[in-house]
Amino acid sequence: MNSKYKTIKYKKNKPSNIEDLVSIEEPLEMVVRYKNKGEWIDNSISITMRTPKNDEDLIIGLLFCEGIIQKISEVEKVEFMGDKVGKFDLQNKIRATLNNGENLDITHLRRNFLTNSSCGVCGKTSMDSLEIICKTKINKDIPKIKNSLINEIPDLLRKSQSEFSKTGGIHASALFNKEGKPLVIKEDVGRHNALDKVIGHSFKNSIFDTKNQFIACSGRLSFELVQKTLMANIGLLMGVGAPTSLAIDLAKRFDMTLIGFVKSDSFNIYCGESRILKTN
Repeated sequence: MNSKYKTIKYKKNKPSNIEDLVSIEEPLEMVVRYKNKGEWIDNSISITMRTPKNDEDLIIGLLFCEGIIQKISEVEKVEFMGDKVGKFDLQNKIRATLNNGENLDITHLRRNFLTNSSCGVCGKTSMDSLEIICKTKINKDIPKIKNSLINEIPDLLRKSQSEFSKTGGIHASALFNKEGKPLVIKEDVGRHNALDKVIGHSFKNSIFDTKNQFIACSGRLSFELVQKTLMANIGLLMGVGAPTSLAIDLAKRFDMTLIGFVKSDSFNIYCGESRILKTN
């Protein structure tokens, strides 16, 4: 989703008036509704800055990645709430009604900060709040992909980014099969939102076949992207940008393959080399 803005563009020291397409960034309040001791409770769990599209996938992906839901049947419905507001006439509040509330501990999901569009974990006060639910390591033998395929991923990802081609200001995450076919691609101003949308869509539509799939991202590889990939039980994550130290440490801890700086002629494997098939 984008909008035109009047802009003065300088090229070779000469200004010109143009209309530039800019990616829209709007807040989204995410609410979970569940029954506790016979009483319905609405709990606001997060406010994130996002690109308005695929919001249902976003909240389902977040709930799955945080371990609040394990099956899509635990979500009774997802609905927008409130009036349409602002310049773009949008509903910026969404609610997921769950049917697993009697045994639900929602408190660990509540975030005491406003998630911004750059980093999903900015403002977390301690490493304890980053504790993930994943208890077992990923199978080292799956998926197996050819090293030559890795070099093709940036171009395959870019060709599928309809919003990026228009604005140049948006992240993308994608689910690929091991042959390099893109299965699900989502874009958002927040890299963590883009991945939540991919995971939410794949979870909702039973697309996951984690033995034969991997995830690719357009930006840097943060701790939270590794965490979300682990929650989806996918053993290989790659990106065109650099990984952070925490991302590498977490990937190593759970035997994930983490690949950064992916280009058409090079890439860096930070851990999990056993999943990469060497070709001539």
